[in-house]
Amino acid sequence: MTARIALRFMKECLKQKLKSTAAPRHYYSSSSSSSTAPVKPNIPHSSRKGRLLTGATIGMVIAGGAYASTVDEATFGGWLFSATKVVNPFFALLDPEVAHRLAVSAAARGWVPREKRPDQQILGLEVWGRRFSNPIGLAAGFDKNAEAVEGLLGLGFGFVEVGSVTPIPQEGNPKPRMFRLRNEGAIINRCGFNSEGIVAVAKRLGAQHGKRKLDETSSTSASSNDEVKTGGKAGPGILGVNIGKNKSSEDAAADYVQGVHTLSQYADYLVINISSPNTPGLRQLQGRKQLKDLIKKIQAARDEMQWAEEGPPPLLVKIAPDLSKQDLEDIAQVALALRLDGLIISNTTVSRPEIVENNSVSKESGGLSGKPLFILSTDILKEMYLLTKGRIPLIGCGGVSSGEDAYKKIRAGATLVQLYTAFAYGGPALIPQIKAELAECLEKDGFKSVYDAVGADCR
Repeated sequence: MTARIALRFMKECLKQKLKSTAAPRHYYSSSSSSSTAPVKPNIPHSSRKGRLLTGATIGMVIAGGAYASTVDEATFGGWLFSATKVVNPFFALLDPEVAHRLAVSAAARGWVPREKRPDQQILGLEVWGRRFSNPIGLAAGFDKNAEAVEGLLGLGFGFVEVGSVTPIPQEGNPKPRMFRLRNEGAIINRCGFNSEGIVAVAKRLGAQHGKRKLDETSSTSASSNDEVKTGGKAGPGILGVNIGKNKSSEDAAADYVQGVHTLSQYADYLVINISSPNTPGLRQLQGRKQLKDLIKKIQAARDEMQWAEEGPPPLLVKIAPDLSKQDLEDIAQVALALRLDGLIISNTTVSRPEIVENNSVSKESGGLSGKPLFILSTDILKEMYLLTKGRIPLIGCGGVSSGEDAYKKIRAGATLVQLYTAFAYGGPALIPQIKAELAECLEKDGFKSVYDAVGADCR
């Protein structure tokens, strides 16, 4: 079975590579010649990279097949996570968006490891009445169209956030639009909400939700009525849905309301993204009056829908790290006054910290994510925790690449933590590593739970 999965993945890699080389306007330059002499075929350098990836995959299949017959499922799963360290570096040889597309396809088809080992008890927590097995989540932007929810949750994330999803399909900004700063552990992107639209995403989430319900109904395993079930509407983890607006839209509130009406029934929590730097005018919605009016309309749209006993999904707002102290104070006051369920801090930054200034790629326009964002986003997180007096759950996002980073976010006021760029560089093996390191940090400082450590640096 493992061999068949890996071979399918290998074929998908080759197929994607052929597609990428067929579009030279994006990735390669072409030249013409008036000479009639025979020309030796120009085989792109990336083809050799593809063969390296293929060879590494075959090697992993052979080794994995031999190893699988001698160990239990959980141990073999752990080996698969470690084995991804062999393949993952080859993704770095590909164009960033091609590599991203391959990674999403692999997760969508189940060609990624599945975590069978239970999370350590110290990592478990309950937020918004939902039980998280651990506080480590995947930020929006990776699975924009909800193609790979089950596979990503299976990697061991406590929660996964899909999107941003726009009402009408749009291609986003012209390519190339993703750029690596590998030495700095960063990425610059100006994708611009490329999305298949809410109808396509709703169909996928609806199918996932139906499967989850069927599994629950057909399950014969007995469970205690007093036990708080880990997981949400999409499977073993919690699912967040991030909603955006179309670039051409003149009524932002109408776009967000449409997203709420269509997608909220499938979400364990909803996120209103008003902080992407790649959609003109979007960040202006973070102003006090604009934000207050927008949240009121969205809350009304959500609350007018019919809900079961569990009630409507919590509503969060994702803010930018490039805000003044007055901006933060305004957002905090609006969040408290309207009883917002949470804030995500933060999105990518349009600033260029000193650490990236010498990298020529830093001149590209777009939002910067990854390690250089960590200090800025964590400072904003701490400030917002103090301004909201710890009354609103905060999700810390920006530059997390280790368990220690996640721990610092929690101590600064985050109840939950998200990552994306580090996952793009480190692959699946990073997830169990971060969880183990976080548990070690908590235990070392004498905390018995994640809750105990939330805001510890603000006390």
